Amino acid sequence: MKRRLATIAAVLATLTASVLMFVQPAHAATGLHISGRNIVEANGSTFVMRGINHMHTWYAGQTGSFADIKATGANTVRVVLSGGRWTANTAADVTNVINLCKANRLICVLENHDTTGYGEDAAAYSLDQAVNYWIGLKSVLVGQENHVVINIGNEPIGNTNPGQWTAATVAAIQKMRTNGFEHLLMIDAPNWGQDWQYTMRDNAQTVLDADTRDNTVLSIHMYAVFNTAASIRNYLDVFQNNNWPLVIGEFGWQFDSGQVDDQTLIAEAQARGIGYLGWSWAGNTDPILDMTNNFDAASLTTWGQRVIDGANGIRATSKEATIYGGVQPSSPGPSPSSPSPSSPSPSPSTPAGACTATYAVTGQWPGGFQGDVKVTAGSAAIKGWTVTWTYASGQTVSNAWGATVTSSGSTVTARNAAWNGSLSAGASTNFGFLGSWNGSNTPPTLSCTAS
Repeated sequence: MKRRLATIAAVLATLTASVLMFVQPAHAATGLHISGRNIVEANGSTFVMRGINHMHTWYAGQTGSFADIKATGANTVRVVLSGGRWTANTAADVTNVINLCKANRLICVLENHDTTGYGEDAAAYSLDQAVNYWIGLKSVLVGQENHVVINIGNEPIGNTNPGQWTAATVAAIQKMRTNGFEHLLMIDAPNWGQDWQYTMRDNAQTVLDADTRDNTVLSIHMYAVFNTAASIRNYLDVFQNNNWPLVIGEFGWQFDSGQVDDQTLIAEAQARGIGYLGWSWAGNTDPILDMTNNFDAASLTTWGQRVIDGANGIRATSKEATIYGGVQPSSPGPSPSSPSPSSPSPSPSTPAGACTATYAVTGQWPGGFQGDVKVTAGSAAIKGWTVTWTYASGQTVSNAWGATVTSSGSTVTARNAAWNGSLSAGASTNFGFLGSWNGSNTPPTLSCTAS
């Protein structure tokens, strides 16, 4: 009996060892993967996402957006897909999307948008249905692990019973792995992605442990729930302290005090080595979240300027994936010219080596506004610029991006940032700011001095 038990024990030990060997992640063979709390490439290089969301499923004809997004310096694009809640994106279409990402040297985060608001929105698909969509695309996804991240379902649970998120997410991850997917998986939070009831935060380890490949990154979407610096830092602290992998998969900007504190978010992401993906390139029903005007890369909105050209923005901090060679420009370039402002200040003739500046109010609400200033070099190149103006109606500037702005009484002085002072003859750059007003908001007259 003892001998038989010993034999059985030995067999079980052998089987156990075989199972353990089978489920060990083959990271080097599967491209993008998790190491600690970082995303790394197959060669071990850390990869920090700096990118933009593109609503491909509704704008499938806007294929030029991939090149335009790359031109901002982005290293990642998050592509909206649908399996049937909207016009379904077929295997052929997804193949084309992947090819566009690779041609433009972008890491491709593919997300299924059908799950948005499940449990609260009757039209939403379950995470299990989303997994079925990915299984249907398996033939065009396998082999793309160096280039593609699968975001199983966008904002997969609304505010109704967010607790169901944990079990549904565990099951979705396990079903993906059972069906042979080796890709890095991205998992969105419930509460329409914002996790304000902390379901994802409090169950993060359970979800990460469910992945037999240890290859899952969690994703938080930051909008109005994260309208203060403290709320952003406190949330990110928990993930960092627990060594959990996290990206900020969507976020907007603080166009009013009730919205996300985007500049703190971007700065904290840079300081912590966390990826971020701004929402979105163009096409929103609320165009305040568009980074471009009508998909025109040469016409960045205020939001586009903030996330692309602002301090800690995409152009200044993005590093290309090494799978593409990791080629980086030595310094960030100037932002594309914005459209002509609707109420420009007078522009005198421009002598050689001089500059002009025009002022426009690009958004306004009771007590506050956002402004944009376009600086243009004259007939000769300049190395730096200073723009000054004096408000006659009591306006004040509260913060700015793309320039260093100071105020003395009603007089405002804006000096170029390190990366946008040098302009070739006739070239332009823009900076933006938020301000307050009371009574009237008359545009001032600007003076531009070049050096």
